Amino acid sequence: MKRYSTRIASNPYLVGSFACIGGGLFGLDISSMSGVLSNEAYKRTFGHPGSIAQGAIVAAMPAGSFVGALFVTKLADVLGRRLTIMISAWIWVIGSILQCAAQNRGMLVAGRVISGISIGLASSCVPLYQSEITKHNIRGRMVSLQQWAITWGILIQYFVQFGCSYINGVASFRIPWGLQMIPGIILGLGMLAFPESPRWLFDHGREEEALEVLADLHSGGDPNDELVQLEYEEIKAQVHFEKTEGAKSYLDLLKPGIFRRVTLGCSIQMWSQLSGMNIMMYYIVYVFRGAGLTGCRGNLIASSVQYVLNVAFTVPTIIYIDKWGRRPLLLIGTIMMGFWMYLVGGLQGGFGEWGLVGGERVWVINGHDSVTKGVIVCSYFFVCSFAITMGPVSWTYPAEIFPMRVRAKAVSFSTATNWMFNFALAWAVPPGLSNIAWKTYFIFGTFNFAAFIHVLFCFPETAGRTLEEIEDVFSQGHPFAAWKIKRDVGKKTLQEVRTRTKDASFDHGSREEKERTTETA
Repeated sequence: MKRYSTRIASNPYLVGSFACIGGGLFGLDISSMSGVLSNEAYKRTFGHPGSIAQGAIVAAMPAGSFVGALFVTKLADVLGRRLTIMISAWIWVIGSILQCAAQNRGMLVAGRVISGISIGLASSCVPLYQSEITKHNIRGRMVSLQQWAITWGILIQYFVQFGCSYINGVASFRIPWGLQMIPGIILGLGMLAFPESPRWLFDHGREEEALEVLADLHSGGDPNDELVQLEYEEIKAQVHFEKTEGAKSYLDLLKPGIFRRVTLGCSIQMWSQLSGMNIMMYYIVYVFRGAGLTGCRGNLIASSVQYVLNVAFTVPTIIYIDKWGRRPLLLIGTIMMGFWMYLVGGLQGGFGEWGLVGGERVWVINGHDSVTKGVIVCSYFFVCSFAITMGPVSWTYPAEIFPMRVRAKAVSFSTATNWMFNFALAWAVPPGLSNIAWKTYFIFGTFNFAAFIHVLFCFPETAGRTLEEIEDVFSQGHPFAAWKIKRDVGKKTLQEVRTRTKDASFDHGSREEKERTTETA
């Protein structure tokens, strides 16, 4: 008897998208803090945290996520992709309960750390699961849904926070924090109806079950379908090759060819954080306050527009990422984000001054209504630029570039890099805005231009190929001239894959026979 629903498995969009609720949890957590930064009940309950203390509270979540992402290196390989996602969901529920019931900063930080562990697990394992369970021609679209789910989580929680801001007292922040456990429960129970990754099954000696899952995923249950057979043979050849290479270990991440990809996976997650999107998500209330939008309600409304744009502008990439490719999106996105960051910094520096807002010393623009609007519009354009380029690609690229023997470990290291920089920036941005103010934006703008140069020289295109065909992309070389690797590299027919598998088996058999002859002699 199958351990999953064949009806669900036969729907490529449902099977590839449901696990994205794990990304939604990340989004919920982001705006669970951004929506309360100006909430008086929140400030009273937790002792009016200053910039450093507030940065530490926000940073508690990415600190936990860093640990959770590293846990995936073992859990996803030993327990499987599906079970790891389910575990992350139930850890999230525990963290949400603690946050909702928090009586002091220590309890709040503990809840955020536990929620962070959940998000670290989910953010590493969900793209891994999606990349291994969807067809190559829609893989980018499906993994991009992870970013879209994050934007929806941000938006939904922000509007819940906005609505609850009209409630007097602690219910204004406890209700939103309590409600966020609902999607965790849905994810934890819902994944019971979904299949395990066929690649993980094959790697653990469950070949018949892997073929069955592939058939249900790609051909309505027909194991003789050409696409099913092609993918099955490619996985078979890859697993056979990897097993003859030796046991899996962390040292594999340092091997030639693999280390290059680990560097790329970690780098793209690093650049996504250094782009400055953290400022615009966690601390948008501070950004708009510095622009001169100091009214609490007006600030919250302006911020909500930004979150709506974040959701809307992720959609085109979800639809076209496999057609447009990864490289063009990254190149265009980094240039545009750098430009908007410099423009925000220039307007802030040229028209702002130190002043007092709500008793706090902040850099603020006063008496320049058009400049205030200009900063807000530039912030909107920045978020749109991130949403349509770096946001979706930063999750898609690391999930597809690694060979199976190190995929779980490498993806978890890439995602851990995301959370390491997320933690550092979440803690550093409030003091940065309090001390160097508008210069903060120039720092992030420079990071974006540096990312453009890195992508231009080092990131090859990976769209439109199976996970096994991507091996040929990196075997081409060109580590510092990525544009030389064309988009047709790696494409194979079923017959070519079968021939290569037979040749590999023959070579391995000949090698074993030679070793036996040597030992006998």
